[in-house]
Amino acid sequence: MNIVPRKLYFDDFFDSFLSSRAEEMKCDIYEKDNAYNFVLDLPGFDKEEISIEADKGYLKIRASKSSEKDEEDKNYIRRERTYGSYERSFYLGDLDEDEISAKFENGTLNINVPKKKEIETKKTIEIE
Repeated sequence: MNIVPRKLYFDDFFDSFLSSRAEEMKCDIYEKDNAYNFVLDLPGFDKEEISIEADKGYLKIRASKSSEKDEEDKNYIRRERTYGSYERSFYLGDLDEDEISAKFENGTLNINVPKKKEIETKKTIEIE
């Protein structure tokens, strides 16, 4: 329990040291209908600034935003919006890379990752 708020004594300069980059890309994952479903909050990003890759059982989600180009005429007093690259990686192992689908709407990215269909490899050998 915090009785005294941290920001009362510390300037928010220290916030960048106390928070992780993963906090910038919040994610919920649930399993339904033999698929993994990811819901990520990416407010302020455009669809073109987000990439999703599936490779060797890993799902990698990357979002990058560059700062505004024309900033010479601006005299910022405070700047809280961050720019840069954010990345999350999840090992799923049994994902079906050809069937992954994604939808980005209102700052929320939804990814559906179907699991690979298990192929029966067990074989019974008859004894003569």
